[in-house]
Amino acid sequence: MTEATESQRDGIWAHSYQLASGQTQQHQLGHTRLWVTLLDLEWQIRQQKVEVDSDPDFWTESVGHTLPSAEIDVQRFVRSGDNGSVSFYPAMASLPTVIRPYQPLTVPPGARCVLYVGTSLWMKICVGEDKVELAEIPLAPPSLTWLGRNTREGELCYASSTYGRLSLEAVPKRPWRAVTPVTIINSREKSLLLERFSIPTPLLPLFRNDKGQLWTPGITVECETDMNSASLQIATSVIPEAGQCEAIAPAREKLARGRRLVRAFDHMFG
Repeated sequence: MTEATESQRDGIWAHSYQLASGQTQQHQLGHTRLWVTLLDLEWQIRQQKVEVDSDPDFWTESVGHTLPSAEIDVQRFVRSGDNGSVSFYPAMASLPTVIRPYQPLTVPPGARCVLYVGTSLWMKICVGEDKVELAEIPLAPPSLTWLGRNTREGELCYASSTYGRLSLEAVPKRPWRAVTPVTIINSREKSLLLERFSIPTPLLPLFRNDKGQLWTPGITVECETDMNSASLQIATSVIPEAGQCEAIAPAREKLARGRRLVRAFDHMFG
């Protein structure tokens, strides 16, 4: 965390910031710089991707009257009776996300393991007391990948930039990522090789603990015969290791009965 000063502070999810006309709030979070400007008749949003050598672990925000370079594109939004407040909410990816173990992992017959994964988030920019959403931006450049048995049968997913870890302590805690525990149960009579698999990120709500870290409920995947018949269950709450948590953002999609889950499982392993 950065040291708080009068002009620069740590950013906070789901916190209402009050701006005056002419002020610009600047954020640096993940691989993104963001400027939100309030004017008498409009909101303006500017964003810039940041190339970094290491994985940034901070979120800072400051308020002033300075705009970035005119070369940065601006999005303009007409104001409609808002009170000049702006808040930022996290969102999970809109597509399933492919995860890799740190190294390929074999789960013997009858065994289970828990992988902890950190997935990059999107930021929703909302204004006014009614939290009207103006824009949504990814906090790390997402890349697309295909997961399935072949080029015809499968599903388009996002590729995670981080690895699944067997130790929770080994997972980097970042304000622009959420931690998801994934339990893999191998009920088959032969070993299960985990090289990559997808998690249904659109179905996961977000929770925040007292340290400001974001978590999702755990996922349990059980393979009984083959990988295409795996069953998946999403918990209703976070694990005890997450600490005292509060719900901060709902899942993008409601958990549909049957169809959505079966489709997710058919293409879960690749």
